[in-house]
Amino acid sequence: QVQLVESGGGLVQAGGSLRLSCAASGRTFSNYALGWFRQAPGKEREFVAAIGWSGDNSYYKDSVKGRFTISRDNAKNTVYLQMNSLKPEDTAVYYCAAQLTTGWIPVFEYQYIYWGQGTQVTVSS
Repeated sequence: QVQLVESGGGLVQAGGSLRLSCAASGRTFSNYALGWFRQAPGKEREFVAAIGWSGDNSYYKDSVKGRFTISRDNAKNTVYLQMNSLKPEDTAVYYCAAQLTTGWIPVFEYQYIYWGQGTQVTVSS
């Protein structure tokens, strides 16, 4: 079992930055791929970014490439999402997720087993 707790959300003006954190407890953190998803009001949850167990490989949703960066610190059992140049359309509840893998990186919601409770990000125009 893995417990995930997100933090760092808040209200920011368009063009601003936020850094989300997701602290994990439970199993060996370094064995898990980690992802960030988001859900805007009235929309389905969507993939944002994911990172492999070593931190060497990552994937991003096209609309956040160049603005968001996912990273992890296995010593601190924490994954981060640095969000720059935020836009109003980035407004959503952001969730982190974890999945035990042998190297592949999940990018679909159904591929993740463990989920956090989410943190709200609101970008004002």
